Amino acid sequence: MKKLLVLSLITIFIGCKNASEENGKLKIVTTTTMLTDLVKNIGGDAVDVEGLMGAGVDPHLYKASEGDVSKLFHADIIFYSGLHLEGKLVDVFEKMEARGKKTIGLGESLNKDELIPSKLFASNYDPHVWFNIQFFKQFAQKVTEVLSETDPENAEVYKENFNVYQEKLSALERSVRETIETLPKEKRILVTAHDAFNYFGNEYGFEVVGLQGISTATEAGVQDVQRLSQFIITNKVKAIFIESSVPKRTIEALREAVLSKNHDVAIGGSLYSDALGSAGTEEGTYIGMFKYNVKTIITALQ
Repeated sequence: MKKLLVLSLITIFIGCKNASEENGKLKIVTTTTMLTDLVKNIGGDAVDVEGLMGAGVDPHLYKASEGDVSKLFHADIIFYSGLHLEGKLVDVFEKMEARGKKTIGLGESLNKDELIPSKLFASNYDPHVWFNIQFFKQFAQKVTEVLSETDPENAEVYKENFNVYQEKLSALERSVRETIETLPKEKRILVTAHDAFNYFGNEYGFEVVGLQGISTATEAGVQDVQRLSQFIITNKVKAIFIESSVPKRTIEALREAVLSKNHDVAIGGSLYSDALGSAGTEEGTYIGMFKYNVKTIITALQ
């Protein structure tokens, strides 16, 4: 019923005046917090950016509200992650795109040969691509191109902001590699609530195991908990991690299963996976989130 209501509202909002006609700035709507931060860095003062999702919001399960539909149809550009990350918004995106709304799925612009395939996920690719900084750099490039094409008067502003942000991302990558090198390779086993960190693992030499699958819509069962608890014991894993956008009860149940077998494992902290931290904090930025995650992982596994 709600899905029908949302789709009917799409038709109602067609033809509404965009915010850019009111203040001269591009009105941009983003889905995830990572994209909101990215577009703000590239667009700067030349754009107005509004994100649909906030801190701790799970994009796998997110559904559009009536207010969201209004925001989307008053936007000049919509950026979403794609690769079926925002699975419950696909119908809305398709309807908007069919009516000429500039709707950009950034993940779709990546080279599929470089992505991690997944037969168990609807898109057939792991959508958590922002944990490869090189992919996030490509997102930044695509955002810059789209903004420049749509608003050529500010193209130089977008290009300059892009260059500055690319340098920051390069510095982040150097810092991350230096920090991870302090952790012995045999200790690089990352156990988390769901499979969000495989790109991170590939890039930095971690074996990554998630209790739930790639999508949080897939619930972990008793057998999953027992199987992973045995893996933790066999590999002498020191710490496991909850995620800010996933209920912590699953990891707590996993820890209890390990403890019941007379093996001690700690909860190493909470990682940011599908959403950034609260706005206005260091972890509320992509760069701050990445640094926080790496520090938390290394400290707990040392």
